[in-house]
Amino acid sequence: MAASLDIGPGILEGLRVLDFTRVVAGPCLTRALADLGAEVIKVEPPEGDLLRTGWPRRGGISLIFAGQNVGKRFASIDLTEPEGVELALLLAERCDVVVENFRPGVAQRLGIGYDQVAARRPDIVYCSVSGYGQDGRAARRRAYAPVVHAEVGLLDYKAREWGRAPMPEPVSHADIAAGMAGAHGILAALWRRERTGQGAHIDASMVESMIAQNEWTAVEANGGPDYIRSPFRPGRAAVVQLGDAAGTWAAIPGAPPFVFAAYASLSGQPELLDDERFATLEARSGNLALCLEHLAAWAATFDSFEDFEHTLSEGARLPVGRVLSMTDTLDTDWAQDRDAYVQVSCGTDTVIVNRAALRIAGTDCGPRSGARHLGADNAAIFGELLGLSEVAVADLVDRGVLVERAED
Repeated sequence: MAASLDIGPGILEGLRVLDFTRVVAGPCLTRALADLGAEVIKVEPPEGDLLRTGWPRRGGISLIFAGQNVGKRFASIDLTEPEGVELALLLAERCDVVVENFRPGVAQRLGIGYDQVAARRPDIVYCSVSGYGQDGRAARRRAYAPVVHAEVGLLDYKAREWGRAPMPEPVSHADIAAGMAGAHGILAALWRRERTGQGAHIDASMVESMIAQNEWTAVEANGGPDYIRSPFRPGRAAVVQLGDAAGTWAAIPGAPPFVFAAYASLSGQPELLDDERFATLEARSGNLALCLEHLAAWAATFDSFEDFEHTLSEGARLPVGRVLSMTDTLDTDWAQDRDAYVQVSCGTDTVIVNRAALRIAGTDCGPRSGARHLGADNAAIFGELLGLSEVAVADLVDRGVLVERAED
């Protein structure tokens, strides 16, 4: 079950962010800031963020779009119109942060690049998120997460670990990594501005963010892993099936050759370590498949996950995790106790989304509103910040400078 939305002011209350981003990398960045209490104004083109085309939908809005964009206010400006560019720059003057994730050069061409915004507000904190960074020979290449996963060694590493052809990642890790890198860059730049009054242009790239997110980067860059002696090998950790009625799967962390010694003791078979195949770490590493077979056969003797976890945790100080679907996590004790999911509005309906990645004492983290249709907050945003009347906003909508759409 998900908690009802009841979240108070956040630690970034009073911070205003102008969000020109779309799809995943930028929107997850700005949602992170919204979760911390910032006012985020999402500006979309007339056709809307590409994620709005996703399925399934709830209340007329794509669920994948909702997940990345709850907690924001929604405007839509046609930046091919000079009047639209001027409106965007007027909004930027009234914001503390601007975020965009166009290919390098596109924001400048549209008239909302760092130089153009900084000319209007010199202390702006402006973050550009891209595939390969704002400079260098690859800067203008098109990049999506699957491309980055291939080019930073992730697919190759997994293929080597699992002994199979490279396979795609089902989750856009590179987008999330770049978004979080951009968010912490923004917070660092805001801290400097607080002390010096100086603005900043932050350059967050997907490729470098993924390099930083991989704990094997230094190992791979310096000749590759030594699996014979290393206790760390998450790619080959044991995932075993228990003997309970549900056929529960469980994951045991650590390199199986290290875990094997604990298994021999816990299963009442210490003599296994006298077998030359298992007597040393090097021998067990050379018989990895056999170690995994023993662990799998032992796991099948347990008729409950609780007993299996207790045995490993108390007997060998090893954690173990039950393999769950994302839907299953809603009913876990940790998700319920921490209100890890919340219900928010989504168009004409309500949906469940994750709350936030953080908890900060004395303040609330999480979305303070739901997902709305394209341009749904045009009148409120341009009325509050630019003093435009409802009639003036309606005229801009009629002329196509601003866009509103009741259904995606």
